[in-house]
Amino acid sequence: MTRFNLSPLVRFTLLSLYLALTVPLPYLATATQAAISSEWLWVGIAIGFVGLYGALCERVLVDETQIQVTYPAWFPFRKGWQLDWAKVKDLRARSTGQGGLVYYFVSEDEKGAEKGFLLPMRVAGFARLVKVVEERTSIDTKDVKPLSQPWMYLFLLVLTGFLALVDSWAILAAKSL
Repeated sequence: MTRFNLSPLVRFTLLSLYLALTVPLPYLATATQAAISSEWLWVGIAIGFVGLYGALCERVLVDETQIQVTYPAWFPFRKGWQLDWAKVKDLRARSTGQGGLVYYFVSEDEKGAEKGFLLPMRVAGFARLVKVVEERTSIDTKDVKPLSQPWMYLFLLVLTGFLALVDSWAILAAKSL
């Protein structure tokens, strides 16, 4: 069985962005004497962080007979899926609202209705995963590209770093009041 985890760059960038967006809130709530206490904001931030981390712990498992998307047992909010390679009829592209392309495995259920399963596109080793898909299904995958390139997440990480600098200034300003 081969395991593909979510790309560390994607996970680190999104967790960092979450922290940069939320950590100043308790400090600002204290400084402005907001109706909600900073302690409750810290609790909410912690719960949100655990939830985001759980969603970003997606794993893709592939073997000779199937592909499976799983999440940790402690994170019951997202359901994974599994699909036997023999049941894959097609890999269809669908455009996103932002103009990108995502791909769905198409299979049929017991009643003959088509079902779609989203091809995980933010895993480390995506090109290797696509090669496995082609080997197991005989579907031509030469045009399958990741939804977002690593440089996009690197750019977002740099902007998140700038946001964290501004956050530091805002926290220091709030503490000095």
